[in-house]
Amino acid sequence: METNNTPSTSRKRVREDDDSVPESNHSLSLEDDLIFSDTMVALHMMRAQFPRIDKVIVEPFVLQSQLYSSVKDRTQVDRELESLRREKVLRVFKLNTGQDDHALMFMEDYLKQMKRAVKSMETKKQGVFPVFEWFEVHVIHSKPEPCIGHQELLSLLSVGGKVKDEDISLLINAGLLTRQLIDSEMYWFAIPNIGSVLKGITQGRKELLSLLNRKKYKEMMLAILEKKRLRLSPLDMRFHLRDLLGSGHLKTIQT
Repeated sequence: METNNTPSTSRKRVREDDDSVPESNHSLSLEDDLIFSDTMVALHMMRAQFPRIDKVIVEPFVLQSQLYSSVKDRTQVDRELESLRREKVLRVFKLNTGQDDHALMFMEDYLKQMKRAVKSMETKKQGVFPVFEWFEVHVIHSKPEPCIGHQELLSLLSVGGKVKDEDISLLINAGLLTRQLIDSEMYWFAIPNIGSVLKGITQGRKELLSLLNRKKYKEMMLAILEKKRLRLSPLDMRFHLRDLLGSGHLKTIQT
């Protein structure tokens, strides 16, 4: 595997792009299961391989870039993701870790994550708030897109009952919505309580790319790289390698 530049001379090396690349607990190496023939198979495999993170309870999610590294046909991936999103099998979330970063989470996992966040919020506020139920029943299941406008949000919530300004604040504070920076009347749907994981994605990318940048030819054998641990990310090396391969910052070369 390599950082997108020169020829290499050993089995399979990783190279990093001009930009600047934990140990796996799985018996198969990344090289053995790098390419899948089907988007759903890839999603289930990566869900099962999602790293366990100390002191953080988060349901598994897959980065769209990771799918691109594992399914050869990107058009097929996009088409199948759109179908799965519309069928409410999974949800797509825009992340703040990069302009084109999207997370994919199975609906059942998202609902678990949401209920955990709601329980925490209601414990903190010492009350039960109907807006969370309205959000799940009337918004989540009828709005599969990654974002929603303010008026549409109010309209859907109002099917459940009378909506107050504080209700929208509760949804934002629970981590279920974030305001779009360029349009305050639009919201992104969000995965609650994954702030530390998002920080790990950003820091892990930088650390991995920096590690490869320091190599003489900006490359390293994949089997060796997989066994290295990252200091700045709670996510494992496999997670970051798939991400950077799919985004084009790294590439593999057979030699």
